[in-house]
Amino acid sequence: MVFSADSGGFGCHSILSTTRHSSSSSTDFVFSSRFPSPPLCFTPILPFLPVYRFSSSPPLSPAPALQPPYNTLIATPPTTNPPFSDTSVSVEMSEKFSATLRIGDLNDFIAPSQACIVSLKGLKATTTKPDKVEVSAARKQLKAEPVKISLKDCLACSGCVTSAETVMLEKQSLDEFLSNINKGKAVIVSISPQSRASLAVHFGISPLKVFKKLTTFFKSMGVKAIFDTSCSRDLTLIEACNEFIARYRKSQSDNGEKCKSSVPMISSACPGWICYAEKQHGTYILPYISSVKSPQQMIGSIVKHHIFQKLGIRSDDVYHVTVMPCYDKKLEAAREDFVFQLDSANKTQEDEARRITEVDSVLTSGEVLELIQMKEVDFKSLEESPLDRMLTNVNEEGHLFGVSGSSGGYAETIFRHAAKILFGKDIEGPLEFKPIRNPDFQELMLEVEGKILLKFALCYGFRNLQNVVRKIKTGKCDYHFLEIMACPSGCLNGGGQIKPKPGQSPKDLIELLEAAYQENVLIRDPFENPVVKDIYKEWLEQPGSEKAKKHMHTEYHPVVKSITSQLHNW
Repeated sequence: MVFSADSGGFGCHSILSTTRHSSSSSTDFVFSSRFPSPPLCFTPILPFLPVYRFSSSPPLSPAPALQPPYNTLIATPPTTNPPFSDTSVSVEMSEKFSATLRIGDLNDFIAPSQACIVSLKGLKATTTKPDKVEVSAARKQLKAEPVKISLKDCLACSGCVTSAETVMLEKQSLDEFLSNINKGKAVIVSISPQSRASLAVHFGISPLKVFKKLTTFFKSMGVKAIFDTSCSRDLTLIEACNEFIARYRKSQSDNGEKCKSSVPMISSACPGWICYAEKQHGTYILPYISSVKSPQQMIGSIVKHHIFQKLGIRSDDVYHVTVMPCYDKKLEAAREDFVFQLDSANKTQEDEARRITEVDSVLTSGEVLELIQMKEVDFKSLEESPLDRMLTNVNEEGHLFGVSGSSGGYAETIFRHAAKILFGKDIEGPLEFKPIRNPDFQELMLEVEGKILLKFALCYGFRNLQNVVRKIKTGKCDYHFLEIMACPSGCLNGGGQIKPKPGQSPKDLIELLEAAYQENVLIRDPFENPVVKDIYKEWLEQPGSEKAKKHMHTEYHPVVKSITSQLHNW
């Protein structure tokens, strides 16, 4: 078995090979030093490693055309002929399941050397002697007995995703996406603003044009609607603001004594961070993490619990796909917490045991680019379609709107809201974040008459994350809110983003992404979002309501490790 993960976009890999010798009871781990390689090239550089091949899917028949009448909030595709045909392209993915299983391209990470949380009980022992583990720098091919590792066991980092794992990853591939279009499913695609920025920089056009062209591209294949996760992010921010106010007031209660685990409140949008917290720190850290779902799961809940009725379709007929900047989102979509059964009012006998996933599949920015290339589409020449307004942050003039902050704007939005609600301070203009240790750790404070009332921080990347966790566990953390993201530079630097072009440095790419992310986007308070207001009016009632807690919030679960799962740090 070969495990691999990229080091976060810097063109390096760690390779771990595990085998059990038939003639002895020992288990050897072979770890090679980190070495540079092209991000999408694996086998030519490592000829000694096994190649995992998967059978190709048959050519897809044409996707069913959308029939009028269209929903008034769902834009119709262009009247001109689509620039490509599904019948002319077969799905050829024999040597790759999706970009997730391209070992060289799996570069979301938490730390370079995390211990695997899975035991080696999958290996067949030939004797009853305890395993002897040896670590060496050998670079030779070894015959391996694969350990069965579920996608949920992965730390979503540079730990251990095995290319032999298929069950969960099948549902996260381009093959599965195209297959569901071919089956006539009501496919809905929700696109993140970070992915739009990645495609915009790659093609040299604006994110708004990318959004409109993607609408043309997906609807030409038979996708029913294309939504915007900026919209669900506003709902996430409102619920998070409401939760923070409650936590802060609780921390100040009990005769001035702080209520344990109320603050600091930690953002919950990064699934890599959530996996790490659950599996490495458990009950020490989980009570501090916001219970609000991420924008991805928020829009999944909206689509599967509410919007499907407006579209005139059944919830279980919807195949919901999100386009995200990071592979960790695939892990998030697979969590049991985001699977539900139909309400009794909608349930039939056949539905009794049927379980519905809020987000059926996640495609990364790079996978969408791969799909465009696979269809041989001249993306820049595609016609621009009107955006679907049902779940999209677009105003009457056709401009996109949202919050600032390339990783969701959690710290800034909650800071402004808390200052106003708790202390009557209406803060205008841009906020000044002060870098502390490095650009990925910045502080923001509200100070009145020499007294610090609010202290927030942005914390990106594993090194900064570790320092903050250590302070929380020792009771020395004086922050009220922490916006934590596993990737350095935040979500724009997610492992699923399109890689730098030849000669382009990662730093230069990040600068271009940051500029594109806010290009022609109007800054608007999430509480003033008309789409979100309608969702509360028609469905959730108000922020923090029982319905909101049921559908917009979640829980976290500490993972207890067995002794045998404690491998040596690699």
